[in-house]
Amino acid sequence: MVTTKLKRIESVRAKLAHLEKTVEAELKQELSTLHEQYGFPDVKAFFKAVRAAAGGGIRKAGRPKKTAASPKTRKRAKITAAIRARVKKLVQAGKSGSKIAKAVGISLPSVQNIKKAFGLVKSRKPEPKKAPAKRKAAKKRPVRKAATPIAPAAPQPAMTAPAAAG
Repeated sequence: MVTTKLKRIESVRAKLAHLEKTVEAELKQELSTLHEQYGFPDVKAFFKAVRAAAGGGIRKAGRPKKTAASPKTRKRAKITAAIRARVKKLVQAGKSGSKIAKAVGISLPSVQNIKKAFGLVKSRKPEPKKAPAKRKAAKKRPVRKAATPIAPAAPQPAMTAPAAAG
């Protein structure tokens, strides 16, 4: 049953804890007499010999050894006339930009800049589209003539009253 298995797990954990304690005690005992086993008078002389054998010092775990004057950033490539000539030669030989960059030791954008300076870069502009084929002419509709505007009538002379006789 589950309860018996849980009890067994608990007893195994207790045994493991007891073993860990005994190993720790024995390890301390052995380490305290280790210098005597190798013929050193004291622990300090033993550590000095261990450091000398390790190459001058013991690094702390997890820390990488520091290198002298290692730059953190990449150095810029010097683009010389010789490099430009080599890039031009490789482009004309049909090599790809990334292969040229690896062969010469410069970046791909630098290769592109050199190619552009020599005029070896294809234009990214699309080719002009061809004019569409002419369609059949549609029947022309008759054009309506606009009604001609009527000119205003000329003013008529005013009527005068008949002259008085006399």
